[in-house]
Amino acid sequence: MTAIQTAGIHHITAFARNPQENVDFYAGVLGLRLVKKTINFDAPEVYHLYFGDKVGSPGTIITFFPHPNSRKGRVGGGQVGVTTYVVPVGALSFWEERLAGFGISYEKTSRFGESFVQFEDNEGLRLELVEREEGANSEWSFGGIASDKAIKGFGGAILFSANVKQTGAVLEHVLGMTRIGEEGGYTRFRAFGDIGNIVDVPTSDMPWGTPGAGTIHHIAWRAKDFEEHVQWQQRVSEAGFHPTEVIDRQYFNAIYFRESGGILFEIATDPPGFANDEPADALGGKLMLPSWYEPHREQIESNLLPIEVRELIPQALQSGPDKV
Repeated sequence: MTAIQTAGIHHITAFARNPQENVDFYAGVLGLRLVKKTINFDAPEVYHLYFGDKVGSPGTIITFFPHPNSRKGRVGGGQVGVTTYVVPVGALSFWEERLAGFGISYEKTSRFGESFVQFEDNEGLRLELVEREEGANSEWSFGGIASDKAIKGFGGAILFSANVKQTGAVLEHVLGMTRIGEEGGYTRFRAFGDIGNIVDVPTSDMPWGTPGAGTIHHIAWRAKDFEEHVQWQQRVSEAGFHPTEVIDRQYFNAIYFRESGGILFEIATDPPGFANDEPADALGGKLMLPSWYEPHREQIESNLLPIEVRELIPQALQSGPDKV
């Protein structure tokens, strides 16, 4: 097979319901930047919201399709089960206090010698925080979260597979990750990047989940450029899967395939990035539409619920978010 390796996770995409509550949680509570406000290109009546670091770097981006009519999903096999965020060493106690201040319950757990704080977003999507030295501190500051406490990006993910043996083979032999070892009911795989680089897979097959709000739609892996992206398409095909054609997603090119454990995998290019259609200092401020939808802007905007990024006061969240 073509000799290439992914650096790790490019982005993770999930389903949600209320778009303002989605913005309030990921920008207001977690302090991420809304780097792109656009639409689902296949369903223009639905937002596609991207949250990440200051510029939406690969390895920091979580994206959502929030639609009020979405059914509630069930987390299970064939999905990303838990999305892992990485914070600077010494920051977990800050996040425990912040989550508690917003009335968000959490649990502490450990894997492979690391401590995790696990919690759920407003839709029930499973998240966790871990401290690591790897990865640069965030340059985006929002909601009173200092750089030495702020989320750096993804630490990785826990993949819930319906066929753990086959999923592990894809991670190791197709994506080029290194199998680190097995411990406590998980197998760990590592990519060579410094964020979004560690994936844990439970050692037992998981019962199937159902898609819907509070679940992950797909996980995307990094391709460094357009040339390597074509090589990835060939590599996936040589491995016996059926990747899609290359699809232009405006901010990256994408191919998709479903691995044998049922999880939808995407491979996405690092370039061109989110400053492709608006200035870097204005990211997320305006609804951005691809050229073929621009003539329909007025109609599209009228079908979308208004949203705004607002700073939240922890003690006020339970009685409704306030602007300050």
